[in-house]
Amino acid sequence: MKSSEQILFTIKRHGQQSVKMLADQLSMTTMGVRQHLHQLEQQGLVEFHEQKVKVGRPTRFWRLTASGHARFPDSHSDLSVQLLSAVEQVFGDEGLEQLVAKREQQSLANYQRLLSPLEDVEAKLDAFTRRRSEEGYLASWATHDQGYLFIEDHCPICAAASTCQKLCRSELAMLGYLFEGYQVSRQEHIVQGARRCAYYLVKS
Repeated sequence: MKSSEQILFTIKRHGQQSVKMLADQLSMTTMGVRQHLHQLEQQGLVEFHEQKVKVGRPTRFWRLTASGHARFPDSHSDLSVQLLSAVEQVFGDEGLEQLVAKREQQSLANYQRLLSPLEDVEAKLDAFTRRRSEEGYLASWATHDQGYLFIEDHCPICAAASTCQKLCRSELAMLGYLFEGYQVSRQEHIVQGARRCAYYLVKS
């Protein structure tokens, strides 16, 4: 992966970054990072804002622009939106509900086959995270005070989900089924403008 692509991926994965943060994570010089950021800025892929610190000059933090986010694939976005629109026009809202429910059932069955042999919730999170990352979601998880935090830094069906909010409700419901015994709540939502989707899993 080229250095400029590594920078884009790191910002996508971890959110806004300073030059020093990027240099430390990617084992690059700060000068090299600045040069790549300047090129990416000229291409309209990144932008910066300055944040005040306690001592010294404000620190410049870099984030992806809409064009930068678009560099990460949204699986067949135009076709997905067209198909959803066509289903709704031909079969109405009830037909669309049935389509989303069928997708949820199929996805749930696939994930259950993956997770059912595992008993430990952290082993399940590991396996689920790997599978979702393979599917383009850039997934990760971490512990927090009340349980677990499951994160998806990218949504490969974002265009379709923006058109059909039922898909997002379906994703949330599916997590609840997969991690039985945990109350699942969405804390951040890409479709609503957040940088990522994030879910709390709290023991019921």
